[in-house]
Amino acid sequence: MGTFNKKIFFQSSLPRAGSTLLQNVLGQNPNFYVTPTSGVLELLYASRSNFTLSPEFKAQDKKEMEKAFKSYCKSGLEGFFNGITDKPYVIDKSRGWGVHYSFLNSFYPNPKIICMVRDLRGVYSSMEKNFRKNQHLDSGIIDHSKMKGTTTEKRVDIWCNTQPVGLAIERVYQIIREGMDKNILFIRFEDFCQNPEQEIIKIYNYLGLPYYKHDFMNVEQLTQEDDSVYGIYGDHKIKKEIKPVSQDWEQVLGPNLCNNILNKYRWYYDYFNY
Repeated sequence: MGTFNKKIFFQSSLPRAGSTLLQNVLGQNPNFYVTPTSGVLELLYASRSNFTLSPEFKAQDKKEMEKAFKSYCKSGLEGFFNGITDKPYVIDKSRGWGVHYSFLNSFYPNPKIICMVRDLRGVYSSMEKNFRKNQHLDSGIIDHSKMKGTTTEKRVDIWCNTQPVGLAIERVYQIIREGMDKNILFIRFEDFCQNPEQEIIKIYNYLGLPYYKHDFMNVEQLTQEDDSVYGIYGDHKIKKEIKPVSQDWEQVLGPNLCNNILNKYRWYYDYFNY
């Protein structure tokens, strides 16, 4: 596909916060190539590990090797998408881009990263609803003999401290703590569902691109993922019409657990003005 002349943008959102929906809305623009959950960061991350540990690199001039490795990362990132699409803009979706902003910035300067966030009561409620509707499958988090994961409260506690939810929230905290948040565009899922055009305009302004008129009443599924790979919580199918989300977390989680979530993540609710 010849010389690389694309601009790559990044999406690094919370689980259950509309990241797949956003990709497919943006994919309506014929100039955008949008990815499903991407493994490109994992390729670069593995390369960084090999570069760090391999004696062959250690034995050479450090400054020269650093320069070469950053060039390798940039060319690898660009080469990956050069082999996929001729479209001028790419939006790569991976939860890790945000917290690895500094690594990305070291070889792809001033990257633009979009992060969808959501009221965490909605995130945990969505996880619990997926758990309840897949009772024919082993969730992998329940052990009745040890009374592990046997209540909604216990399951939320597990999700708080594991991937994908716990890790993603921890990353948002670290992004804010290190000041990387000033370089990232945060979009609240609830705002996007309430007024998608207003939020999409923010995204185009942030990316520095001319606005494209999107159809929020008929969003076709462009990204394809085998959800069985991700277990019962894999759910990357979208609805065609964007509507305000139901705030049913008290019915699903119960008022006491909802209050516990509010108290545990007060920094999050304050930062995102929930």
